[in-house]
Amino acid sequence: MTSGAVEAARNILTRLHEVMASRSNAQAKLNNVVEVIGECLDSEVCSIYLLREGMLELFATRGLAQEAVHVTRMAVGEGLVGTIADNIETLNLAEATAHPDFSYRPETGEEKFHSFAGVPIVRRERAVGVLCVQHVDPRRYEEVEIEALQTVAMVLSELITNADLIDEVDTHSFDAASNGPEQLHGLTLVKGLASGTAVYHQPRVTIEHVVAEDTEAERQRVILAFEKMREQIDRMASQAEFGVGGEHEEVLETYRMFAYDEGWTRRINEAIDSGLTAEAAIERVQQRTRMRMRQIDDPLLADRMHDLEDLANRLLRIVSGQMGTAASMGLRSDAILIARNLGPAELLEYDRRRLKGVILEEGSLTSHVVIVARAMGVPVLGRVRSMRGIVREGDLLLLDADQATAMVRPAAGMIEAFEARFAKSRERQAAYAALRDVQPVSRDGERITVMINAGLREDITNLSLTGADGIGLFRTEFQFLVSATLPQRERQTRLYRDVLDAAGDKPVMFRTVDIGGDKTLPYLRHDDGEGEENPAMGWRALRVALERDGLLKAQARALLEAAAGRTLNVMFPMVAEPWEFDAAKAVFDNQLAYLKTQKKVLPEAIRYGVMLEVPALAEQLDLLAPKISFLSIGTNDLTQFLFAADRSNPKLAERYDWLSPAILRFLRRVLRNVEGHNVDVGVCGEMGGRRLEALALLGLGITRLSITPASVGPIKEIIGKVDISQIREAMNGWLVNPPENMRATLARWAADREILVD
Repeated sequence: MTSGAVEAARNILTRLHEVMASRSNAQAKLNNVVEVIGECLDSEVCSIYLLREGMLELFATRGLAQEAVHVTRMAVGEGLVGTIADNIETLNLAEATAHPDFSYRPETGEEKFHSFAGVPIVRRERAVGVLCVQHVDPRRYEEVEIEALQTVAMVLSELITNADLIDEVDTHSFDAASNGPEQLHGLTLVKGLASGTAVYHQPRVTIEHVVAEDTEAERQRVILAFEKMREQIDRMASQAEFGVGGEHEEVLETYRMFAYDEGWTRRINEAIDSGLTAEAAIERVQQRTRMRMRQIDDPLLADRMHDLEDLANRLLRIVSGQMGTAASMGLRSDAILIARNLGPAELLEYDRRRLKGVILEEGSLTSHVVIVARAMGVPVLGRVRSMRGIVREGDLLLLDADQATAMVRPAAGMIEAFEARFAKSRERQAAYAALRDVQPVSRDGERITVMINAGLREDITNLSLTGADGIGLFRTEFQFLVSATLPQRERQTRLYRDVLDAAGDKPVMFRTVDIGGDKTLPYLRHDDGEGEENPAMGWRALRVALERDGLLKAQARALLEAAAGRTLNVMFPMVAEPWEFDAAKAVFDNQLAYLKTQKKVLPEAIRYGVMLEVPALAEQLDLLAPKISFLSIGTNDLTQFLFAADRSNPKLAERYDWLSPAILRFLRRVLRNVEGHNVDVGVCGEMGGRRLEALALLGLGITRLSITPASVGPIKEIIGKVDISQIREAMNGWLVNPPENMRATLARWAADREILVD
């Protein structure tokens, strides 16, 4: 809060305290409240709408027609007031009628008012009313006024709840029909299958008192709570056990930085200065954080706000003395944890022997808790809405994060089918694990190179677990994505050296940082501050690195130093023209020359490669091929560029097939364009990890695949059963005269030879 906001809120709270202390009835108090707020904010209209019998009812107003009180009602989601309650968000409009959700109510006499601002009155994470102001002149309300309204809304929450003016808030209410099986749908964050009883991470802390009687005493309570919380975080970070090293350590370090953030503590103290209790001040700042999260399009920044939300919950429990969580009480059986969101520290509190899975109402692929959960081997399903209306504490849950679903209260037949699938999955995994030491050699004796994709230190253990030939794609940007600041060169060097040490004599192909597009960094922005309409085809990957040459210089030096005495394999992403490769290689050449002057131990050899993701590069491979040692085809980006289809758009995700003749003919042309050059060509996209698609790639002549660790066993099995000369002959024929359905044709070819491709 600004100093002006603090003063405005304090003035209003002082007067409201007198109103609340009066002996008048609840309606009279509300009538006085709107007068006080209107006068203090110099607003011609101030109105309070409360949730009553499922509708938002006008309970008190200054400035609108008094005849409308207890007459004007609207549904949640209806009009501006209903939109605020539905989204639990603030609206601040210079012209109310211009908003698409504006709904005119003639009985209120509001037609002469133009500006509008409203804030939700929240109780237990649910909007139970709306406080709004209006003005004749078209203007946006100042930030100081909005912050004052938000603070007053907290006080009103206590007043109206104590006066029984609103519907009872029951966060565990269920529909009558919610006793049978229900299926939840979400987003796969960490793959895996799990079953267990539903356990809610934490009951919501209920704030009973909002207005402070002794501001200094409240401040001391917050100071002590901060000290205790920081001790907990420091202890937790020191006790995290994932083996030596790992990106999760950087996650926890970033999390610790939030716990010591002075800006956060200052905002809470300012809220106390305005007259709130310690609990109300934390909740006030937390509400504002949630509202900001809803306005953030940047997924990485939103994830960082989730960390702050996690810390605020922890601080609120400490200061209120309500420390009970599912973790502190202990898990009594195999459990699936349910939470709106979860911080990494809170996840670490759980007994890993009994924590089988996690379901989140929010969450994203790059969030800190997902990185830690992956290190723990816990499947996570995110973006599952309205769980509290469906799932009861103790309900049996079958979590299928592979299919992005979870079954609640499954019937006996569902349980039996799930257990059979779970058992089959374990059997297949055991069969694939048995192929760990089996070389991927086809029936006609051709050795195929099968490598894995990685991006975290702990991913390297998959080399020995799968028997893969190396790492065909190490995504160096992961280190950048989990860091709150640009990783220093020394830190990058440590990571790359650890990876090479762990890989031993197996090759590691490092892709230089691929950020931008859907992988944005809060500390690395466009110079013009503008967003991009088409980020996947915009300022990303090598384009960023060449413009921010300091970024690539630091990474080049780190890779060269880490590979001292060894072979360094480095490839550049998103290359569209040969000159981009030349410019990137020149950065490495300059850093290599510098290290020579410093008498540093240099790599024994350096092999340069590029990612072929931009179709334009295929037309100039004859110019590039003499300069590179290997070419890795990134089928994910390549496919969306060839078809002009955003792969993240669900309407287009299944529309264009990887087995389309357009894709297969393009890949064959790439192979022909490098014939005669000593260039190792491989595929490191998702296409190579699918059995039927991998069969097609073998038919094209691809001999190197880099795939997810889980796909290594299935792909090894395919390779061992296929006669590559036969599939190549068949593929040549199909591409000359494509069948109507290439996928079905290839599947029949495999079935005729008893090759399992499902």
